[in-house]
Amino acid sequence: MTYDLWYWDGIPGRGEFVRLALEAAGIDYRERGRASGGGSADALVEDMQSPRKHPPFAPPYLVADGETIGQTANILFFLGEKHQLAPKDLAGRLWVNQLQLTLADLVAEAHDVHHPIAASLYYEDQQEEAKRRAKSFREERIPKFLGYFENVLKEQGQWLAGGDHWSYADLSLFHVVDGLAYAFPVTMSKQSRRLSKVMALHARVGAIPNVKAYLQSDRRLAFGDGIFRHYPELDG
Repeated sequence: MTYDLWYWDGIPGRGEFVRLALEAAGIDYRERGRASGGGSADALVEDMQSPRKHPPFAPPYLVADGETIGQTANILFFLGEKHQLAPKDLAGRLWVNQLQLTLADLVAEAHDVHHPIAASLYYEDQQEEAKRRAKSFREERIPKFLGYFENVLKEQGQWLAGGDHWSYADLSLFHVVDGLAYAFPVTMSKQSRRLSKVMALHARVGAIPNVKAYLQSDRRLAFGDGIFRHYPELDG
């Protein structure tokens, strides 16, 4: 089966978490919202408005054998079970889903640093509020979230779910660390000194053959105007 992945063109965004799982596992998929794949933003909007039994609220969503699966963590839960990207037992799958949902909370907070008032406003319209939000995010929230994952790895070993193989949660943590390093390079340079296990996982994921090939390809979109944005004034 070849999956159809629908997400906005031009930014990694939340679609990147799904894309990394598909790429790492060598699963066939088509980028339906990306111009290079023959799609467009108009095509995405049109598809979202198509009548379906289970409509998505927003991208990303995956179309698999006629079923539409929305929400990043939900898509990954589906792929995790179907393609062995999570433990086989229910407790293990729920644990990896829990980790993914925790990362989703962190991603939402990272976005709200540069848009603390409203997503519909420009950053420049809420810059002072963003500076206040960024201070708390840098000093309190990044250490708390990444410290949690550091402690998980201390207990589990090389991978977040334990064992000798990565799960989709490991891929997602890799992307979050990449995004934070782009948006807050000064902060992450300091934090990395106390996050040896998180940074070691980041290196291991980057060395997975399919992931390495993907990162070197033009399918990998650069950070910019998406969730993770670099404004030097927000990095302290």
